[in-house]
Amino acid sequence: MNTIDLNCDLGEGAGHDAELMPLITSANIACGGHAVDEATMRATVALAQKHGVAIGAHPSFVDRENFGRRELALSSEEIWALVMKQILVLRTLAPLRHVKPHGGLYNLAARDAIVAGAIADAVQAVDKDLILFVLAGSELVKAGRARGLRVAEEVFADRTYQADGSLTPRSQPNALIQDEDTAAAQVLRLIREGKVRATDGSDVSIETGTVCLHGDGPQAVAVAQRLNVELRKAGIEIRAFGG
Repeated sequence: MNTIDLNCDLGEGAGHDAELMPLITSANIACGGHAVDEATMRATVALAQKHGVAIGAHPSFVDRENFGRRELALSSEEIWALVMKQILVLRTLAPLRHVKPHGGLYNLAARDAIVAGAIADAVQAVDKDLILFVLAGSELVKAGRARGLRVAEEVFADRTYQADGSLTPRSQPNALIQDEDTAAAQVLRLIREGKVRATDGSDVSIETGTVCLHGDGPQAVAVAQRLNVELRKAGIEIRAFGG
């Protein structure tokens, strides 16, 4: 693999979007469910356009108290409606290239076929040409492809993995990677070998279409800078997925 997309969750009020934007190729912009308002969305869209970064919607459960990271028990119709609404809100501000669910919605869709189907249906209803960013190997991969959507299987620079290929829950102390060297090594191995070392020491095979860096982490800028250096040193071009 000679190219890779580097995506980041932005517009969430973390305060360093301006530093991160030049270092990434796809921005997943919060669209009202878990954070921010229209003014922040507009500012984040403008920042992405300034740096030529692909713009995507980052819909979530409407749960600002928990930053959208809690899984809520909603019907498939309710999930379809909230995803549709949030995508359309952001699409009024700029053309969109992709959609990536956030937090609890993302994790639930990774393992629940009904939730995954509702999200994929909403994306398809808005625009069948939108790319769906999803956890590699998840139910949302199947749901998106079953509906004819382009799917980018996502891996993470700053999260650890379980032996089944799922992300380590944030409730566990070893869930996050904040060391730049560790993050860069994990990403390079995922790209070169399609494998990641799980927390139990086993190697897990994972498809890699796009790499995510969370924009709200305290070391996000440092990790993004290191990734840019190490990827280019390895001869890997950072480019928007499908571009």
